Amino acid sequence: MDLFSRSWAALRAAVAEVPDEDFARPSGCTGWLVRDLVCHLIIDAQDVLITLATPAAAEPTRDAVTYWNIVEAPTGDDPLDALIVRLAAAYEEPWLLRFHLDDVGSAAGRAAGLADPAGRVGTRDGVLTAGDYLSAYVLEWTLHHLDLIAHLPGSVEPPAEGLARSRELLERIVGVTFPPSFTDKDALLVGTGRRAPTEAEEAALGEPAARLPFALG
Repeated sequence: MDLFSRSWAALRAAVAEVPDEDFARPSGCTGWLVRDLVCHLIIDAQDVLITLATPAAAEPTRDAVTYWNIVEAPTGDDPLDALIVRLAAAYEEPWLLRFHLDDVGSAAGRAAGLADPAGRVGTRDGVLTAGDYLSAYVLEWTLHHLDLIAHLPGSVEPPAEGLARSRELLERIVGVTFPPSFTDKDALLVGTGRRAPTEAEEAALGEPAARLPFALG
């Protein structure tokens, strides 16, 4: 729960530091500018609020690992991705995106802090404990923090503990252990296809290199 809050706070702080002109730069998400990514984060925050306000009585059917599915690598052509682009453009001014993210994002952070980790919530046709749900979102926040700063040199990176936890989750999701020579950041970027592996990294990975990338959804 605490790591969710720290990762989310760090990501929102990073967005707040992005100059207006950099909202038009590419992000690390295929087909999305920084402004599109920030718009997506607003929707993510809404999803957190909706899920935490959707209690479930059934036994959990998923956890922080099985919450995720391995999907086809994004191309930027998905209708929902295109919708995000249109929504982001409708904001027109970066400060409006910042304001909405701060407003909804702060509420999501407060709701997470008040949630009972053992309480059950329903989302994506499954049931999780609130603790597992928020733990899964550490991976979401960490990857999108890396996406946000992908083309913004000098930006503050995600918290080290969030990177480590996200690497652990990714390895469990895809069933691959990245070699110790990979930093947590490199394991996440290469593992999810956000950058191509070097020849040395491919050699260190061995057979799993042929299965890259592991896109999550």
